[in-house]
Amino acid sequence: MPSRNGEGLSTVGLFAGIGGIERGLELAGHRNVLLCEIDPGARKVLEHHFDAKIERDIRRMSATFPKVDLIAAGFPCQDLSQAGATAGITGKQSRLVGEIFKRLRNKKSGPRWLLLENVPFMLQLERGRAMRYLVDELESLGFMWAYRIVDARAFGIPQRRQRVLLLASRREDPRPVLFGCEGGEHLATFSPDRLCGFYWTEGLRGLGWAVDAVPTLKGGSTIGIPSPPAIWDPLDGSISTPDIRDAERLQGLEPDWTCSALTDRGVRRGHRWKLVGNAVSVSVARWIGDRLALPRGDIPACAALQRGVAWPRAAWGHQGKVYSVDVSTWPAREPAIPLREFLRFPRSPLSHRAAAGFLSRAKVSGLRFEDGFLNDVGRHVDHMARSHSTRHAIEVAEEQPAYA
Repeated sequence: MPSRNGEGLSTVGLFAGIGGIERGLELAGHRNVLLCEIDPGARKVLEHHFDAKIERDIRRMSATFPKVDLIAAGFPCQDLSQAGATAGITGKQSRLVGEIFKRLRNKKSGPRWLLLENVPFMLQLERGRAMRYLVDELESLGFMWAYRIVDARAFGIPQRRQRVLLLASRREDPRPVLFGCEGGEHLATFSPDRLCGFYWTEGLRGLGWAVDAVPTLKGGSTIGIPSPPAIWDPLDGSISTPDIRDAERLQGLEPDWTCSALTDRGVRRGHRWKLVGNAVSVSVARWIGDRLALPRGDIPACAALQRGVAWPRAAWGHQGKVYSVDVSTWPAREPAIPLREFLRFPRSPLSHRAAAGFLSRAKVSGLRFEDGFLNDVGRHVDHMARSHSTRHAIEVAEEQPAYA
């Protein structure tokens, strides 16, 4: 469904971050004409990689959108994610999606398509209030809508990253785009030759365990402290963290995609992890870009969904009626790249403090672990403690005055 001039869809990217959605749409043949992003480091990245006008703050943009085919918005998830404040859709950050609806009330500025992206936890938070808000707003504006949770692993990327893609239109049917293809989930099982990813920040109630993949890359803290996942290698017992360049690649971006963020004097080096963790997978964005260009396939079975029932992993609706759709989170099944082969850059040992904190929590939790995992974490803690003691002794010796 490209534009009539055959040049792909013209697009506006709101809350663009470092351009994950925009890069994916670009690779699918669409054209970014306007981007908006408030983070100064992210704007430096956008300026470096995209030839498009860039706005700083959606609240200061024109009261109407430019005339384009598609408006895409990975609106802020801080208030909707389990890792965030869970303040809900009315939280300070996530409520900014309302700026989109405010401008769409002027029908002259309405696009053919609206694409919203966010975390799956918003389907559960406050009993699905966030999704209900989005649906009610869309229907008040005359949109037909559909959404599907999509896992980046479906496209061969070794990162367990699920996101809700909500597609809506006043004139088009979004169902063939989102539901017309099915790959079927295929999860790797543990074996000693497969790397396993986990969250070292957890260990008490959860683990974020992923076999032959890393768990969802996260933005980390608001002050830019790096928060990469940890990786266990059952073959040698090592506990490490990936390089930032591999994290960029796990999002489908080129290595050093975010280097230009450091050209802003106020950006710390660790802020790159936040930018990468908040990004949208390029592979997922390219998939939906390809589907928008050529939607095909049958719409699977659906069932009417009563108001108040939990939101399913896929659904569509129009004029007050909602239907759940029987599809998986894998709309494709591209050949999986083993995590061991995917990682190109040297990994860093998980720090003693991080590993020791994780181990202490894990030992008192009721969680179950793969055989040998906690033993390897314990050995890693001891090794890092000895290394720290050795380094400290050398530093003390070097500080002593030399006597002839």
